[in-house]
Amino acid sequence: MSVSTLLTPARRDFLISALRYGVAGVFNTLVGFSIILALDLGLGLAPHLANAIGYAIGVCVSFVLSKVFVFKARQTARAAPLRYAVAVAAAFALNQGVLTLATRVLPEGALWSTAAQGLAVASYTAALFLLSHFWVFAHTPNSGKDA
Repeated sequence: MSVSTLLTPARRDFLISALRYGVAGVFNTLVGFSIILALDLGLGLAPHLANAIGYAIGVCVSFVLSKVFVFKARQTARAAPLRYAVAVAAAFALNQGVLTLATRVLPEGALWSTAAQGLAVASYTAALFLLSHFWVFAHTPNSGKDA
């Protein structure tokens, strides 16, 4: 099998979206994770509260970057903002579950708290990308107009 056979248009679209999502997400992740750690480790806020504040700061920026940069070649359904809010809520619920499990399983200490937050970040990021790609900004046939 050749690479061109394996790289169908749908797979190519998915890979390009994933790459763009990664680029856009670097900024949000670094900023959000820095805020989380500053609040958690620096100010001593409860891990879940620090995590929630860090994510709240990045949600609006993330939506705009996803709409304008990551999935820009797709028409955006009018329901995209509502769908994005639902996707963020679902990804955040997963994030909080992972954080809860990790903080209960891992030992105490700054290194382990950082690891727990990192696992939570990774779960959120993966879930939000998949929900965004396949649901929020799902490909709709282009009718000749840019959305």
